[in-house]
Amino acid sequence: MDTQGLPGEGEPLSCRFITGGASNEIFEVSRGGHRWALRRPPRQVPPGRNETMMREYRILAALDGTDVPHARAAGACDDPEVLGAAFYLMDFVDGWSPISEPEWPEPFYSDLESRAGLAYELVEAIARLSRVDWRARGLEGLGRPDGFHERQVDRWYAHLERFKFRDIPGLDTAGGWLRGRKPRSYEPGIMHGDYQFANVMFHHGAPARMAAIVDWEMGTVGDPLLDLAWVVMGWPDDTREGAPGGRVGGYVDYTGMPGRDDLLERYAAVSGRDVDEIDYYVILARFKMAIVLEGGYARYVAGGADNPKMEAFGAVVLDMAQAAADLTRTTTL
Repeated sequence: MDTQGLPGEGEPLSCRFITGGASNEIFEVSRGGHRWALRRPPRQVPPGRNETMMREYRILAALDGTDVPHARAAGACDDPEVLGAAFYLMDFVDGWSPISEPEWPEPFYSDLESRAGLAYELVEAIARLSRVDWRARGLEGLGRPDGFHERQVDRWYAHLERFKFRDIPGLDTAGGWLRGRKPRSYEPGIMHGDYQFANVMFHHGAPARMAAIVDWEMGTVGDPLLDLAWVVMGWPDDTREGAPGGRVGGYVDYTGMPGRDDLLERYAAVSGRDVDEIDYYVILARFKMAIVLEGGYARYVAGGADNPKMEAFGAVVLDMAQAAADLTRTTTL
């Protein structure tokens, strides 16, 4: 910390475990009245995870000075001899997560109208992310934006082959449709890669204000519209109280939030990007998500995962793949 010029040199240092598991561990580190979050791989460091840590830090550092809500990069160490793995420090974000609270803090729990701001903040944050000049921010080489869409189907089929153990109806329909198409226009930008309510934090109190986008391990330079599709692929059209499908979508209660079309309109206005081909991105998002979740389900079936929630992935994968296939038949693209 001292070598990176962080404040509080010579003051007592305290460290508190916050969360962790098979993915990554996060600790609160404080000294001299200053607080940081330390992020590192799990104790048994998976292959390539040290490099992923440094990749995440590179993205956070590149976002400093932009209008994208994020935890400010404070320092990093790529020497695994220090803590047993590469790690980095970022400013501690004092906020709340829509998935870690048993009940959302007020007013968002009881005042349904206040929830609209949460949805708009969610979409506006990635709209702002898509506008960042990634070349000027030193992110050349972070990803391979050229040929991004041409690679997607083969890339995810290759990933599926590592653990495939059953047929997934609808997946090949979606994959075949995607092979024959790509967006009319494509402007590369920074992608989060797993953008959803699970990976953002909000400030406490109203109005809704996003504090930070978190968990950048899938971050890359590609097509930012895929992040948008990740958000809207399961978003209900009708979010009024009592509307079918408006109460619960996955782990989030969408009641009181704007509908899907409103979110698309807001994203287009803030990002300056055309969303007319969103169906393409939703089909790609569902295709990709089905394969990602199938990996977790395959580990569960093989006895290699002890998280009981992964059992439910089996049915979700089938629904996701079928939804992707269904959209190929109804879209006007």
